[in-house]
Amino acid sequence: MKAVFIVYGQSLTEPVAQLLQKMDIRGFTRWDEVHGRGSDKGEPHFGTHAWPSRNGSILAVTEDLKAETLIGALKQLNLQAEQQGLRAFIWDAELGV
Repeated sequence: MKAVFIVYGQSLTEPVAQLLQKMDIRGFTRWDEVHGRGSDKGEPHFGTHAWPSRNGSILAVTEDLKAETLIGALKQLNLQAEQQGLRAFIWDAELGV
C-alpha cells in the first residue's frame, strides 16, 4: 500500500477530487484549508489580506499501482495549471488496525 499526500491550490479541489473518484480511490482524508508556500517559486497561500489564497490537501491510501497512476495523473494536472500550485508526495503505508 502507498500513502499519497497531495497539496494543491484551492482552485484545484474539484479536479483533484474528480481524479480520486475516477480512479476509485476511496480511502482518503481531506483538509479544505491549509496554509503554506511552495518550495521553489510558489507564492504564499496564507488566507490573509496580503496573501489571500489558500491550499487544500488530501492524504489518500491505496494500492501501489493505483498510487503510481494517481501520481502520473497529478503530474498532468499540474502541467495544465502550474500557477495554481500542486505537489504530491508518496510513501509506503501499512494498515495498523
